[in-house]
Amino acid sequence: MEILSLFLAKLSFLWEIGIPFLVALTILVFVHELGHYSVARWCNVKVEVFSIGFGPEIKGWNDSHGTRWKISAIPLGGYVKMFGESETILESEGEDEKERPMTPEEEAVSFHHKSLPQRAAIVFAGPFINFLFAVVAFAALFMFLGVPEPVSDNPPLAVVGNVSPGSAADNGGLKSGDQIISINSKNVTYFSDLQKIIRSNPNRLISIGIVRKTKNLTLSLTTGSRSGKNAEGQTVQHGLLGVSADPGEVKYTRQNPATAIWLGVERTYVFTVRILEYIRDIFVGKQSADELGGILRIAQISGQVAELGIASFVWFLAILSVNLGLINLFPIPLLDGGHLAFYVIEAIRGRPLGPKAQEYGFRVGLMFVLALFLFVTWNDLVHLKFFEFITELLT
Repeated sequence: MEILSLFLAKLSFLWEIGIPFLVALTILVFVHELGHYSVARWCNVKVEVFSIGFGPEIKGWNDSHGTRWKISAIPLGGYVKMFGESETILESEGEDEKERPMTPEEEAVSFHHKSLPQRAAIVFAGPFINFLFAVVAFAALFMFLGVPEPVSDNPPLAVVGNVSPGSAADNGGLKSGDQIISINSKNVTYFSDLQKIIRSNPNRLISIGIVRKTKNLTLSLTTGSRSGKNAEGQTVQHGLLGVSADPGEVKYTRQNPATAIWLGVERTYVFTVRILEYIRDIFVGKQSADELGGILRIAQISGQVAELGIASFVWFLAILSVNLGLINLFPIPLLDGGHLAFYVIEAIRGRPLGPKAQEYGFRVGLMFVLALFLFVTWNDLVHLKFFEFITELLT
C-alpha cells in the first residue's frame, strides 16, 4: 500500500508538470516550424507536411496549398517536410521504388532547385523566429504588465522567494516567505549574506534560524553543492541551498510599444550572451556540465512557473525560445546550423558537398546529438532524484 501511495504521488507530480510542459513545447515547436514554413512558401516551395510531433497521425487536415497539417502521437518536436529536398523524385511501383528526374513544373516548387540564398533563408528562418518570438513575448510583458522596480533602494532582505523542489532547502523544510535571520549562530540580514555563507559551506549540516509568520524556528539541513572554479582556476565545490530572494515590495511601470520592443531586444540579447558564456565556461573548465538539463528538467521548470501565473510562464517561454533558437544555430549536422554550415561550404566551393561527405556529417551529428541527449537525461535523473525514488519503491 505504501508503494502504491508513493507511486501515485509521483504520478500526480508528473501530471502537474506534464501539461505545462506539453503546452510550452507545442508553442515553441509550432513557432519554430512556422518560420521554416513561412519563408518556404514565400520562396514558392511546396510544403507537403507541417507536423507537431512525430509518429502516427492523431488529427490532420489539408489546406488549399496541398499542405498536410497534422498533430502526431509523440509530442516531442515537429517538422516541416518540403517537396523536392533531393535532386530526384522517388516513386513506388508496386513493391519497388524508382527514382526519376523532376519535371520543370516540379523543379519550380522544389526546395533542392531553389537558389543558395533562398535555401539558407528557409533554414535560418526557424531559429530566427524563435528569437523574434522572445522579443515579442518580453515586449508584451513590458507593455501590459510593466517593468518591475523595487520600491526601496535597500538590498533585498534574506527572505525566501521560491524554493526549488528537491533542493536542500526543500528537503530541510524551508518555505516561501521564511525570513532567515541566522546560520550556525551567525546573524543574517540581507540575501547577499545568505549567499556568501552558503557558498562557503558545501555539503555541510547547518542550523538555520528563521522567522515564519512571527514565530521563531530553527531548522537543520544539509546543503548541496556544485563544481566551479576559483580565481586561481582550481576546481572547488560551492554550496547550494535552492532558494531565490523575495523581491519584496515592487512597482510595475508599463512601457510604450517602442520602449517595450527595445527592452525585448535587450533582454533577448542578454540571455543569448549568458547562454554562450555558460557554454564557453564549460569548455574552458570554469563551469561544471552537471547543471546542463534536458527535457525532464524543462518539464519540471514548466510546471513550477505555470503555478506562478501566466506572466511567469510567458517569461519562461521567451527564455526557452532563445535557448531553442541558439542551439539550432550550432554548426552540428542534423540541426539547422549544420545545414547552414554546409551552405557556407557550398558558397565557398561553388558546389555542394558530395552525398558521401554529407552522409558522414549527418552520422557524426546524430551520434553527437544522441550522446548529448543521454548525458543531459542522466543529469536530469540525478537532479530529480529518480534513483532515490526507485530505491524507495524497492525498500
